[in-house]
Amino acid sequence: MTPNDAPNALPAGTDFIRTVVAEDMKTGKWGGKVVTRFPPEPNGPATLGQAKAIGIDFGIAEEFGGECHLRMDDTNPEREEEEYVEAIKEDIRWLGYDWGEHFYYASDYFDQMHRYAVELIRQGKAFVCDLSADQVREYRGTLTEPGRESPYRNRSIEENLDLFERMRLGEFENGSRTLRAKIDMASGNVNMRDPIMYRIVKVAHHRQGDKWCIYPSYDWAHGIEDSIEGITHSLCSLEFQDHRPLYDWFLDQLGVHHPRQYEFSRLNLTYTVMSTRRFRVMVEQGLVSGWDDPRLSTLRGLRRRGYTPEALRDFCRRIGVAKTDSMVDYAFLEHCLREDLNKRAPRVMAVLNPLRVVVENYPEGQVEEMEAINNPEDPEGGGTRKVSFSRVLYIERDDFMEDPPKKFFRLAPGREVRLRYAYFIQCEKAIKDENTGEIVELRCTYDPETKGGNAPDGRKVKATLHWVSADHALPAEVRLFSHLFTRENPLDVGPDEDWKDSVDPNSIETLTGCRVEPSLKNAQAEDRFQFERLGYFCVDPDSTPERLVFNRTVTLRDDWAKIQSSQKK
Repeated sequence: MTPNDAPNALPAGTDFIRTVVAEDMKTGKWGGKVVTRFPPEPNGPATLGQAKAIGIDFGIAEEFGGECHLRMDDTNPEREEEEYVEAIKEDIRWLGYDWGEHFYYASDYFDQMHRYAVELIRQGKAFVCDLSADQVREYRGTLTEPGRESPYRNRSIEENLDLFERMRLGEFENGSRTLRAKIDMASGNVNMRDPIMYRIVKVAHHRQGDKWCIYPSYDWAHGIEDSIEGITHSLCSLEFQDHRPLYDWFLDQLGVHHPRQYEFSRLNLTYTVMSTRRFRVMVEQGLVSGWDDPRLSTLRGLRRRGYTPEALRDFCRRIGVAKTDSMVDYAFLEHCLREDLNKRAPRVMAVLNPLRVVVENYPEGQVEEMEAINNPEDPEGGGTRKVSFSRVLYIERDDFMEDPPKKFFRLAPGREVRLRYAYFIQCEKAIKDENTGEIVELRCTYDPETKGGNAPDGRKVKATLHWVSADHALPAEVRLFSHLFTRENPLDVGPDEDWKDSVDPNSIETLTGCRVEPSLKNAQAEDRFQFERLGYFCVDPDSTPERLVFNRTVTLRDDWAKIQSSQKK
């Protein structure tokens, strides 16, 4: 596959990374090969933030006819579990990418990493340090002051080899010793101030068991993994930019295959967080119902909410690849989703807050099948379906007002409106509960000459309402969601504040007693629909044939379009 042949590919020079890759292909720098990798830590399912990286890593490989490796960065046994490995694989496949035969673990290379560490010790470029973690931080210095050399920095090669072997054999306690690279404690880049390569962590590994009690740091492991796998373009988020000199230093000292690392800005989105670590805190503290809570921006949370992989891929393409961090408005994500669902989601009618309507002049027992359009925006033609109309209906309670203001055009006493796909009806009377005064029923009449929603005499109405037949509609539960956080930037907190304080406990509202049209009887989990006039909804996995449950995916109101319009003015 050549550049731009891949589905939804971007032009080769669209961003700085694609420009680099295109030039490398032209000059034959890597022998005409493009090999990227996506290296998640298996400490939770994939997130929307990672979806951007997934799209870049897999997308560029796909566009340039290369390969992308999926590599689990399982170098920290204290936080990693096999279940998350499978979750991440499932999430990536759902997003639409595949690694083929190129699935690896960082732990596959532990033996080679150890041999390389011994080699650096033999070169006099690594040493065993007895400083505690706090002391290491103290000796490191600051951004304006150089660090101080460890008192153990000048141990002999023989002593370092002996101590490192004893570390490997488990002779020392957790945290009592580390292996550090010997670089430059006066470097302006604090990452180069004798960084830690190995720590003692006496915890069983999810794949290696008790074979190891020393584990490599990410900075030490990262470049070696890329080198062993023959990666050509190591694509990372921007926080690793200052780590690149260390990446280069390790590979240069070892004299092995040396990929080039490029950094791009990570995805920051308003009203949410992107860190797996923070998601895990919310899950473990019960602030959300689990990793697939529809309010979370994990891929499985978004999937349960009703997001499509196509919409997420489109979103990641459209926000682009840049070298500077920025904040993306959540409204733009929803805009991309609406554009996708508008083309693919069938239209149906549902009433979330039902108000009973009796059409008094409609014959009792009579049922008509009205023809309804499934999706007028479907480029392949969505077809039609039949919707039952009868004497007793439900409409939205908000679609009626007894004493309406001037700009309220929906149903009111003496007013005529159109019922979608059906007839004109006019409200004659509102029936109230004797005790509460609440309106419980409307008595209306219909005009039999207006079937299909048009009047032969040409008269017009100002509102069209959705409805369902009381005898045919199915009961349903509907869950409405708002932003999980009340702050636009949840992490922008003061010194005495906690980012979790802005979690909104009212960000989910559950509606019972809803009614949906009978065509949804056999709807399956993750099926998506547009409830006419109400928004896009998705069948929740909690749903059963006896109890339909829907999640609101997104409203019909496009805030992003309004933002763009106001900016143009």
